[in-house]
Amino acid sequence: MPATPHVAILGAGPVGLDAALACADAGWPFTVYEAADAAGAHVRAWGHVRLFTPWELNASHRMRAHFTDVPTDDTCPTGTELVTHLLQPLAELPALADRIRYRTRVAGIARTGLLKHEQIGTGVRAAAPFTLLLDTPDGEDTAEATLVLDCTGTYAHPNTLGDGGIPAPGERALNHRITRTIPDTADPTRWRGTVLLIGAGKSAQTAARDLAALPGTRLVWAVRSPAPDWGAIPDDALPARQELVDASQALVDGGCDRVTVHTGAHVQSLQADDDRIRVRLATTAGPRAVSADHIVSLTGYTGDPTLYRQLQVHECYATGAPMNLSAALLAATGASTDCLAQPTPGIDQLRTPEPDFFILGAKSYGRLSTFLLRTGYQQVDEVTAAYATLPPVTAAKVVSAP
Repeated sequence: MPATPHVAILGAGPVGLDAALACADAGWPFTVYEAADAAGAHVRAWGHVRLFTPWELNASHRMRAHFTDVPTDDTCPTGTELVTHLLQPLAELPALADRIRYRTRVAGIARTGLLKHEQIGTGVRAAAPFTLLLDTPDGEDTAEATLVLDCTGTYAHPNTLGDGGIPAPGERALNHRITRTIPDTADPTRWRGTVLLIGAGKSAQTAARDLAALPGTRLVWAVRSPAPDWGAIPDDALPARQELVDASQALVDGGCDRVTVHTGAHVQSLQADDDRIRVRLATTAGPRAVSADHIVSLTGYTGDPTLYRQLQVHECYATGAPMNLSAALLAATGASTDCLAQPTPGIDQLRTPEPDFFILGAKSYGRLSTFLLRTGYQQVDEVTAAYATLPPVTAAKVVSAP
């Protein structure tokens, strides 16, 4: 690659903005491509939700160096507070503001002049620049880069709710009537009637706790495990995370007469029934039928691999994450659900077979649910340190399609 990288950063979320700050500090030319019209779009989508991690774990050392007004107390911010007090002010910094292209989605990435199977492991491939296909407000465009950081996250790509991870019969036809983000219960009337909730992770636990508190809502909760432990961590250092575990177990134990929890359950089929949806569940206690006014599916999120399908990226067959990082995480933590126990990523774990292409942030963890923002910032540290010996320049190159 050239002496100085021209960096394309995909996504203006927390990790993408931190990567942009790192590039600005190094004097590298960079462009941030953000599909939404503002920074932190995924965080804004769950802005009503309070994190179970405190401010200390949600702002990087670079962010604090560039923006001294970041809170330092041990409170856990909501997504909206994270955007208001950190992400939006960062995106407006002079060092970043002119480098972020909003409403610009990266539709695909390739090596200029090469197909996926060509020049495997050669210097020829490493020397070829990347070509990015862009969807912009003015139509299609292209751009070049010599270093690409995919920080696009996962929240825009929810998993389906059927048995084994595929869509349940009827799910695709009813997709427009299924909520796949954490419900905002500020307006209780929005969730009146029967809500069927599918999932058992922290997002589902948050939804179950909030929906169970609504007086006009009957909650039916379908949990795949026959004996869920809710990801409990012994002597949990994050009190808010333990509170979710306790609230979930209380619902299983009959803490609310408007809540029914089916364990060992999966959705067999969905069918429209006028304004309601008829759902067949298979449970350890036998088949169950639910007539629901609302379906909330919180079965996890994964990143979009189609962006780099023409690049040489080796994905883990179990997690869908880049192989080196996934292998390191699984070897170090096994089935641990403690996000605080994740090993610090090294540059060798972050590399893919495609030279100078990195997947950072939540997307780098694939199906693993133990990602922390702190981890993403550590990933940025590793990548920028690996290229730190390169001299700075000041101009970025963007190539328009004819």
